[in-house]
Amino acid sequence: MLDSQRRVAAFLDEKDLHAPPAYRLLDLTAEVGELAADATTSSKYGSDPDALSVQRDELGDALFALLALAEELDIDAGAALDESLRKYETRIEDEGLPGSGE
Repeated sequence: MLDSQRRVAAFLDEKDLHAPPAYRLLDLTAEVGELAADATTSSKYGSDPDALSVQRDELGDALFALLALAEELDIDAGAALDESLRKYETRIEDEGLPGSGE
């Protein structure tokens, strides 16, 4: 398990902030939307990609929401990340590209 996930789990326990996974997923979606809003505004709707920026605290909020979702689903975020990295590595080795091609 990622140390960050342990920290989030302890925080949820300490503050009695556990919530159903569906709520956590909605929260994650909202936080990623805030990142997208920052990116959209800073890059002038993509017309100036070099100006793109997001607020560090907003990225932190999205990470918290993702790790809280993993915790509520009883998924080891570190193991999930390792699995994803292996998947991308295989795709790159087999197809030369990281995307799924779908």
